[in-house]
Amino acid sequence: MAKNKSIEVLLTAAQIKKRVKLLAKEISRDYKGAKLTVVPILKGSILFFSDLLRNLKVDCVIDFISVSSYKADRSKGIVRLLMDLRQSPQNKHILIVEDIVDTGYTLDYLCKNLKQRRPLSVRTCVLLDKPSLRKVPVKIDYKGFKVPDKFVVGYGLDYKEKYRNLPFIGILREINSEVVNNER
Repeated sequence: MAKNKSIEVLLTAAQIKKRVKLLAKEISRDYKGAKLTVVPILKGSILFFSDLLRNLKVDCVIDFISVSSYKADRSKGIVRLLMDLRQSPQNKHILIVEDIVDTGYTLDYLCKNLKQRRPLSVRTCVLLDKPSLRKVPVKIDYKGFKVPDKFVVGYGLDYKEKYRNLPFIGILREINSEVVNNER
């Protein structure tokens, strides 16, 4: 892979792998003996979810959900449900898997939406937490890393659908000589 001068490595692939294994161990301990429905939020969390799932040691099923509160690189604060779960969450232990939480709008919306459908529990697992941009309070049950208020890409996170395939998390400094706004 060619070096990209506009991306500074924030978290290496090795750091991410180690933390994902620890998160999976913690989740497996907390759900020992229970059946867990793991729900990644598409598209950004898919790499994180895949690695997390491979490390879980509990009985689990997966379902997918897709929401959006972004246009390009800016959160609009209005969350739209693009694709709902295929199965009802009623009477199930739900674990929402998210790539990054900054404003909190998306996670807040999903937690409230799912809790209205009477699951046994709803917990959250987030790879990156950016609390400096929080607009609404959200509870994160399993957290990978706290990150600074910088626009990050890689390991599933994108900028205009680019950079998702990077094996690391990097700070995006500029694209085409244009400084990227730090909002996600």
